[in-house]
Amino acid sequence: MHRFFAERTGPAAARLPEGEARHALTVLRLSAGDQVQLILEETLFSAVITSVSDGVQARLVSALPSPEPSVRVTLLQGLPKADKMDWIVQKCTEAGVFSIVPVQMPRCVAKTDAKDGARKAERWRRIALEAAKQSGRTHVPDVSAPLSAAQAAASLPRDALKLVPWEEEKAVPLSRALMEHPDSRNICLIIGPEGGMGEDEIAAWKNMGALPVTLGPRIFRTETAALAAVLLTLNAFHAYD
Repeated sequence: MHRFFAERTGPAAARLPEGEARHALTVLRLSAGDQVQLILEETLFSAVITSVSDGVQARLVSALPSPEPSVRVTLLQGLPKADKMDWIVQKCTEAGVFSIVPVQMPRCVAKTDAKDGARKAERWRRIALEAAKQSGRTHVPDVSAPLSAAQAAASLPRDALKLVPWEEEKAVPLSRALMEHPDSRNICLIIGPEGGMGEDEIAAWKNMGALPVTLGPRIFRTETAALAAVLLTLNAFHAYD
């Protein structure tokens, strides 16, 4: 079933924005009477196309079960070099992350100024949009411009459970930390860049309420750690049950 983002035009009516309409008509060759699924106000609907004479108009039939996880996972990602952030945004969006905050950490190889950060954020948001469409999500994760650690921490919900996967932590697995907070519905995962995080950084995160955890005996690349942590967190909470 073809799925599109849509805009509401009435209680049971919607239309496709220009880019979605162009894809529906010129690539998929859809026409009036075809059944589709529409993502509208972060809700998934079954729908029927009613007209293609002035854009693509549709009638909403019924709301469908949400494909979104029951917990919100925010990823604070130490800014990696090259195009690794593109991959992280794409794959973590597919996995079910709620939002992504690139963080400029002391050991980051990549550096960015405000203008470059804004430009990159626009690119990452486009990647998140395409990944959300491809994976059948109704929520498109917001991706901010790179922030400092203090700015990133201040942007989090006050009730967020903040966890820092760290290669020097041996005693507390991520799974145990999650089991000890079963009622948490806002989880923040803080992932270091290629160079990892030093003890002083971990101490600073602990002062901001974060708990160091381990992902296991192996040391992951930063992009692997991000995806693994998101998937492990959502699976631990049975977030799609």
